[in-house]
Amino acid sequence: MSQEIKDRFKQFVAPTYGRFPITLDRGEGAYVWDTDGKRYLDLGGGIAVNCLGHAHPEISQVLAEQSSRLMHCTNFYHFDGQAKLAENLAKRLGQGRVFFCNSGAESSEVMIKLSRRFGQAEGRFEVITAENSFHGRTMAGISATGQAKVKDGFAPLLPGFSHVPFNDLDAVRAAITPATVAMMIEGVQGESGIRPASAEYLLGLRELCNEKNLLLLWDGVQCGHFRTGSFQSFQAILGDQLGDFLPDAVGMAKSLGGGFPMGAVWISEKHADVLGPGTHGSTFGGNPLACAVANKILEIIDRDALAQNAIEMGRFLVEGLTAIQQKHPDEIREIRSIGLLIGIEMGGEVPSFDDKKPASVQWVSALHEAGMLTIPAGQSVVRFLPALNLTQAEAAEGLGLFEQTIEKLTA
Repeated sequence: MSQEIKDRFKQFVAPTYGRFPITLDRGEGAYVWDTDGKRYLDLGGGIAVNCLGHAHPEISQVLAEQSSRLMHCTNFYHFDGQAKLAENLAKRLGQGRVFFCNSGAESSEVMIKLSRRFGQAEGRFEVITAENSFHGRTMAGISATGQAKVKDGFAPLLPGFSHVPFNDLDAVRAAITPATVAMMIEGVQGESGIRPASAEYLLGLRELCNEKNLLLLWDGVQCGHFRTGSFQSFQAILGDQLGDFLPDAVGMAKSLGGGFPMGAVWISEKHADVLGPGTHGSTFGGNPLACAVANKILEIIDRDALAQNAIEMGRFLVEGLTAIQQKHPDEIREIRSIGLLIGIEMGGEVPSFDDKKPASVQWVSALHEAGMLTIPAGQSVVRFLPALNLTQAEAAEGLGLFEQTIEKLTA
């Protein structure tokens, strides 16, 4: 059966992904099963999407209940679920308004359009972003992204973007021109291997944006929604230094819908009217089904103290990985983490690896054989992005599988 499915993929599905040879069939909690019946511990979480794991019974129930009442009604009308969700999100950030869309790439588009509209009268349109950043796969998204590989073959790109080294405030200051209108930043660079911003950098960016009348745009798609132990990663990074720090807009997606496609952008009250009627829209954005799921997810996260669990399980995993690193220092070069965003920089020579393929992909493939899903990043990083409700027993199982894989490949 699995080969038949893979054959149909090859014939009918656009080849835009380098897919692993796994054919998934179902999931429950922290586990998924393929069509051959093999079980995998999922520490990849659909790239930080499945914040409550797979087939959560309360999410299944709310989907069924809402779908029997109202699935779609267009944004020409009002309905309670969207108003409630907007309030739920705003109260975790500050006074502002929320635009709803369907993905992280769309949330980046909203913030880019916000900045251009904001600077239009003065002829300002340039956005500074960080090297090794990732802001989605649309034309504006790849133009904003600070990675050459995602831009290759799509010239001419959207003009108006410059890229500077991450965590370098002086580089941002030097890049500002009379046409600059915004700085767009991830609190933790995920696709380049889990690299958090420093507190000093964030505070300096806010001060610089205030000084130059620039918008501070926050891409919280992967590092947001309690993955760091706080609603947004800047809250976790700044901690006691948070004060009145706030970006001017915050992009969200991934865990927001827990697997149901959903994106959103919170816009501070000061700039809430920049995008007025007719300036942007989304047919499916904030539909009743998506809002019902997102509201239920927030309810469960609060009720079950999953933000704290993210901190505790992140700490448990890092302590375990550090112990493994001490035994295998050549194979684990560095561990970077904040909450349940964990990047493991792998090293060492693995005789069975193909020099033509990224080591990160080959480590992830080897972990598949052991029965665990993780996410590759760059040339050599393995990411753990598990559900926020991961248990200690599941985390310990993952550590065991990880160590067994290292030992098997380096024996």
